Amino acid sequence: MPDDPKTLVSTDWLAKHLKDPDLRLLDASWYLPDAGRNPKAEYEAAHIPGARFFDIDDISDGRSDLPHMAPPVEKFMSRMRAMGVGDGHQVVVYDGAGLLSAARVWWLFKLMGQENVAVLDGGLPKWVAEGHPTEDMPPIPRDRHMTVRLQNQLVRDVTQVAQAAKLGNPQIVDARSPSRFRGDAPEPRAGLRAGHIPSARNLPYTELLNDDQTMKDGDELRAAFEAAGVDLSRPVITSCGSGITAAILALGLERLGHRDWSLYDGSWAEWGMAPTMPIAKGEAS
Repeated sequence: MPDDPKTLVSTDWLAKHLKDPDLRLLDASWYLPDAGRNPKAEYEAAHIPGARFFDIDDISDGRSDLPHMAPPVEKFMSRMRAMGVGDGHQVVVYDGAGLLSAARVWWLFKLMGQENVAVLDGGLPKWVAEGHPTEDMPPIPRDRHMTVRLQNQLVRDVTQVAQAAKLGNPQIVDARSPSRFRGDAPEPRAGLRAGHIPSARNLPYTELLNDDQTMKDGDELRAAFEAAGVDLSRPVITSCGSGITAAILALGLERLGHRDWSLYDGSWAEWGMAPTMPIAKGEAS
């Protein structure tokens, strides 16, 4: 599939456009605590020239007890202005895992009504492996206004997801590993029950990626969704542990031209904590 500045671009594309005056690069690296990695320290040691660091945990809704929920519009706008990211910019987001957390920030920009935003396919590892440059100096940003138009159809809350679970529509697709989905493995966050949302399908985000952490193309991508029992002619709600890898499924759907999707922002961090929410275990029914 070709490069698309609204979804996914290759390292070749970025190398050609790296010096474009309207390009804004964001390092959105994020890891689970047990990964033992510090994304901010890694950014300070080496990042793609011109990249700003996008802190997913910080640029979030501080009023919520849930991890990195989407921030209020005003907070997003003020943080982006301070980072020098705004109207007229082409944004490219990458991460240090290849393709893990960058899709979450792509979704966040889409939620805020920004169209010209893409994920770097294969991320920093592919960029470095190909011998492209990195630097350790952060850019000096100049304030830039961003016009935000919230796209509420791209996000779902627990009430909407509970209704979908009961009715079986929209389809709920869970990006977590099969063992977490089945309830065989403990959750990485303390206090969460094990299992999945009733009626959900399981499509681990890794099924959408090649060995080099680039996203699969057309037919292979479509086949991954269909193998998980997802009907691509019907609406989809994506979910995961805390709304990070659910965005990879959303990016895959967008790449396939499937526009009728939304993301459950609270994901299992919310559902698994709520004692009143029903839980299913085992394979998808």
